[in-house]
Amino acid sequence: MAAGRYDAVLCDLLTGLLNSWDLWDAAAGGEAPGRRWRMAYLRVTFAQPGPYVSYEDLVREAARQEDISEAAVQALFDGYGELRPWPGVAETLTAVQTRGMSVGVVTNCSVALGKKAVAGVGVDFDAVTIAETSGWYKPNPKAYAAGLAALGTTAERTLYVAGSPFDIAGAHKAGMDVFWHNQAGMAPGDGGAPVVMDARTFAPLLGFLN
Repeated sequence: MAAGRYDAVLCDLLTGLLNSWDLWDAAAGGEAPGRRWRMAYLRVTFAQPGPYVSYEDLVREAARQEDISEAAVQALFDGYGELRPWPGVAETLTAVQTRGMSVGVVTNCSVALGKKAVAGVGVDFDAVTIAETSGWYKPNPKAYAAGLAALGTTAERTLYVAGSPFDIAGAHKAGMDVFWHNQAGMAPGDGGAPVVMDARTFAPLLGFLN
């Protein structure tokens, strides 16, 4: 068991660790349509209380809502293998593992695209939980439970790294403390759950764990 308050760190992948926002913007033809599309996707996905449905279909549904073309959708999917982490992510998570803590991800994604995205982080994760495999999207408690089970840890001994306010409440309800890596600069949600830290860069995570 690792010394300190936590044994493991469980992370959101596509916003918490990776800068996927620039890819959505580029695929949509600009920041404004890209952000509208991405926010529509987040609303659609986090409104899914039931079992997994196709991630690609949800992205397309959000595109239809925002009048985004199928060509843009395909450009987005084609770019998942080129996603890269926010500055400091790989180095910080590797340092966390060096200290004896397990590190994993739980992501709302399909297996095909999720595996491409995970590879872009540059970290040898102890566990990777993808919605298509677990059968559940966050913020359903079963999604977080699957991530914890894969890591072999408990909610009380796990710190969750959220990337968006949509994820914070779900992780908190699942029993985890939440570190908000808000490099995307998102506004807090209404009646947001508490976080142990709200950081615009990833490096403070290591200091917090100290």
